Amino acid sequence: VQLQACGGGLVQAGDSLRLSCAGSGRTFSTYVVGWFRQAPGKEREFVAAISRGGGVTNYAESVKGRFTISRDSAKNTVYLQMNTLKPEDTAVYYCAAVERPRVEIQNAGQYDYWGQGTLVTVSS
Repeated sequence: VQLQACGGGLVQAGDSLRLSCAGSGRTFSTYVVGWFRQAPGKEREFVAAISRGGGVTNYAESVKGRFTISRDSAKNTVYLQMNTLKPEDTAVYYCAAVERPRVEIQNAGQYDYWGQGTLVTVSS
């Protein structure tokens, strides 16, 4: 599986952005997909994840109520809709995929495939 993330950019606080993660291969729908982010000087952190069928989602506390993860299996794409962006959301955002999660979904180490990252910058 190859992942291609895009949609980042420079926005102002309070604005919205939608990130996309396009997966190659016909088996992409069988993967759990997560979004992670890494701010300058900080460790990579979990943002959100979505189950294979899209019926189960999981969010970090810091983005609950503002971000929404979804997937379109027909397009092999997972989206991260980000609303009410804050300066602290500034980071490089990565999508990642794992076929069979072995531990809690927030654990980045179990994800087998990663996209190249897309930069989100939120100015105050």
